[in-house]
Amino acid sequence: MPKHHLLLLLTVLILTACSPKGPYAVTNKVYKEQAETFAETLQSDEPVSLLDSSGIKIPSEWVGTVNFNLRKPNYVVIHYTAQDSAAQTLKTFTMTKTQVSAHYVVGKDGKVYHMLNDYLRAWHGGVAKWGSVTDINSSSIGIELDNNGKEPFATAQINSLLTLLAHLKKTYNIPTANFIGHQDIAPARKIDPGKQFPWKLLAQKGFGYWSDDVLELAPENFDVATALRLIGYDTANPTAAIAAFKQHFVQVDNLPQLSQLGLNVLYNLYQKY
Repeated sequence: MPKHHLLLLLTVLILTACSPKGPYAVTNKVYKEQAETFAETLQSDEPVSLLDSSGIKIPSEWVGTVNFNLRKPNYVVIHYTAQDSAAQTLKTFTMTKTQVSAHYVVGKDGKVYHMLNDYLRAWHGGVAKWGSVTDINSSSIGIELDNNGKEPFATAQINSLLTLLAHLKKTYNIPTANFIGHQDIAPARKIDPGKQFPWKLLAQKGFGYWSDDVLELAPENFDVATALRLIGYDTANPTAAIAAFKQHFVQVDNLPQLSQLGLNVLYNLYQKY
């Protein structure tokens, strides 16, 4: 082999060996760099700098406590991707211009893609509210299911989701009531995870509540808006809140009104919260 060909081959081999591996090597590198920046922030021991009303600096000193730990997520929000494949979603979540992300993506085949450390804040909830919480992203884990919104959820996918939810509930002691959907927290603008999502199955496994088999008749003076708010719904748009409640807990029709069945289910459920 000519000497210049050998030199070229060696150069290629060296560059290949030094290059990141895999289709997401570049974004993984960016993730690591950003995480290291956050780690440096956490290790900062500079005391707060404050000025009084006269502009005079208030004395301050850093004294590190020994009693602390990481803040933990308290909610799990389930979405569907509304895209055609897990690969498409992974691409979406690894492009800065999209400004969206999730902690996990679960493929139709059951494969779980862990995209962000559970203690970090993903951008999945958007403008949302649940109970008194208006910054959902800061207190939740976002899970995206590979589903275009028009198809049933695959069995392997749901099985993996249930295993993941069990892990999250145990690890972070997440309350049963705090497993919710995107439509629940943003009823006026979102409909995922959709009418085909098996909320009843999740509730049977301890991830959310479901109504009892035998329902008591809701009283004539039953306050629907108050019951929805007690569960967590934002009732600023009552029609949207009712539609979201029905899609999660009734799953009979998409009408934005409560039938007697819907009233009975709501009356039964709000007493569990």
